[in-house]
Amino acid sequence: MSEMSKYAVVTGAASGIGADCRRDLLGRAYTVFGLDRDIEQLKRAEQSTRDVPGKFIPIACDASSSASVKEAFEQIKAATNRLDALVCSAGVFRTGALMDLSEADYDSLFDINTKGCWLTARAAYPLLKVAATQEAPARMVFVASAAALRPKTGGGAYAASKVALTYITRVLAVELANESILVNAVAPATVDTPLVQKLVADAATSGYQVSGVSPLGRVAQPADVTAVIRFLLGDDSRYMTGAILPVDGGSVAAMLSK
Repeated sequence: MSEMSKYAVVTGAASGIGADCRRDLLGRAYTVFGLDRDIEQLKRAEQSTRDVPGKFIPIACDASSSASVKEAFEQIKAATNRLDALVCSAGVFRTGALMDLSEADYDSLFDINTKGCWLTARAAYPLLKVAATQEAPARMVFVASAAALRPKTGGGAYAASKVALTYITRVLAVELANESILVNAVAPATVDTPLVQKLVADAATSGYQVSGVSPLGRVAQPADVTAVIRFLLGDDSRYMTGAILPVDGGSVAAMLSK
């Protein structure tokens, strides 16, 4: 194995922010293990990576299942004994007033958005520990949400699942600090992803309205979030851990008066 080789795991790698992050890491010559429940989409992505510097390895994984995460990381361990980075982007959104939300929807939000990140981080930890040094720390980056900073009606359980993730981020950052593993999170507002596009399409029947354009006059593109993740994985953030970085165009900074 080359000393310059870098290895990353990206969950939710089939679409949205995870897919964009996957492409960015491959373009910077990482070997990327892409985890997602949608293995067919991952395989299509694999076909499109033949001309990039890095290598993409698709792995079917349900982040909410400890058995599935364990099986995925057995495959990863067969390919490498170290990881430089973990990006947890797998997530789901369920809408509904808290008194109307089904137990199944409530459970899926916490199982995937919160527990899924913890399960994946726990599985990745031994491999990150091998790679981590004080001069070149290993990294974990969780994709939280601006909803954790400013919740709204119709998405209360989703916001709660992301609040829990931000607390896991902060505590884990301190617990792993002496092992040179940096743990941070990004908190995007509305991002133009398939998940958000479906929310917009379903708005007429669901009643849930996405936040829409930011004070900067647009919604985010996945690349806007990937750029901040790239920063958190790079040398310029080597003294940052336990941070929750909004990527929201000013959406949670203050309410517009009109």
